[in-house]
Amino acid sequence: MSKKIAFIGAGSFGFTRKLVRDILSFPAFNDCTIALMDIDEERLAYIKKAVDKIIEAGKYPAKVIATTNRREALENADGVVCTILSGGVNVWRHDIEIPKKYGVDINVGDTRGPAGIFRALRTIPVMLDICKDIEEICPDAIFLNYTNPMAMLCRAMQGQSKVKVTGLCHSVQGTAAMLAKWIGAPYDEITYLCAGINHQAWYLEFKWNGKDAYPLIREAVKKPEIYNQERVRNEMFLHLDYYVTESSGHNSEYNAWFRKRPDLIEKYCSNIEGTGWNPGEYAYILKEYLRREDTWKTEIEKWLNSETIDLNRGNEYASSIFNAIFGDGTMFKFNGNVRNYGLIDNLPEGCCVEVPVLASKAGLEPIHVGPLPDQLAILNNISARCEELAVEGAITGDPRKIFHAICFDPLTSAVLSLEEIKNMVNEMFEANKDWLPQFKHKL
Repeated sequence: MSKKIAFIGAGSFGFTRKLVRDILSFPAFNDCTIALMDIDEERLAYIKKAVDKIIEAGKYPAKVIATTNRREALENADGVVCTILSGGVNVWRHDIEIPKKYGVDINVGDTRGPAGIFRALRTIPVMLDICKDIEEICPDAIFLNYTNPMAMLCRAMQGQSKVKVTGLCHSVQGTAAMLAKWIGAPYDEITYLCAGINHQAWYLEFKWNGKDAYPLIREAVKKPEIYNQERVRNEMFLHLDYYVTESSGHNSEYNAWFRKRPDLIEKYCSNIEGTGWNPGEYAYILKEYLRREDTWKTEIEKWLNSETIDLNRGNEYASSIFNAIFGDGTMFKFNGNVRNYGLIDNLPEGCCVEVPVLASKAGLEPIHVGPLPDQLAILNNISARCEELAVEGAITGDPRKIFHAICFDPLTSAVLSLEEIKNMVNEMFEANKDWLPQFKHKL
């Protein structure tokens, strides 16, 4: 019997196009129904054309429907993929610009800290509404989330609903491929054990043909042309002894070491020759989104008008997870975001962690990792506990909990006093008041 996979927030052109391509590459899903849902009718029409083109190019017997009605998209779905953005660029730009006024310099702002937390406050109610629909319409569906802030959203959903949900991030396999390239190893000869929290998980083991490859990585990062590609991450590795998953720009926001003074930002986060895609420039992704406001149609039309398209499967996890659970049953191990019940011994019980997960016909089975090295656990603990407090505040509508969560954010606390943090948080609440009706009173 053919399967149905729903995309909520399908207007995310890059993600949806690639994930659909991957899904259709599995024989079990050649004839599936792809349901595309987005609140933006113009974007929805464009992504419908893109999916039609993929189906035609692959000569797949698949069907595609496009709708602005979420419940219609979810009806009888076996799998659900979420790539929503709650609030447009003119809403979440405040997450970046208000902290900057107070001296908190943010690169991306979609994961944690003041910007990530306010994005979570706007998005958690929407995600919980999606979960309610899934519980009612397709309770057995597997829900894969790509929306950030990953940890806080997954923690809220896994605590407030019965939906089978996990969160996926491409930074784990992406960084592993980068490290393999640095040491000259074919990627298919690399194995690793990776665990921690989203965007700050660690390769506890990294092996090439079964042998520890960390000595080779240590030699590689001594080369300026490699060190400069990921200055923040390489510096963290040299001092903390384990490599972290997400980009230098992202990780520069999650600790107190790289963005608290202009000279440090210039040294570690500026764009010099040889840097990776995101060294840490202020408001990097915000600037990208503002640029795309004027160019996204042109870029999509260029792709739609191209004579050939690549139908080869990429390295995102979603399609392989679906195939393992309700496709041909080939088991698949990946890193997913789940609640910490006996998985990482020295991180808070019940917080959201990113650990190996086995997908099979039996469903999703997280794998016990044990304790992290102490220096890694300290850093992860701070962020995980802030995230727990922020999620509690989001669900209860208590602004005091949000304030306290931001008080202990490593970067914010390195830059601001408690009084300054309070003023900043109040200003961010005021800028977001139309999006946060659950908060009835002020700090």
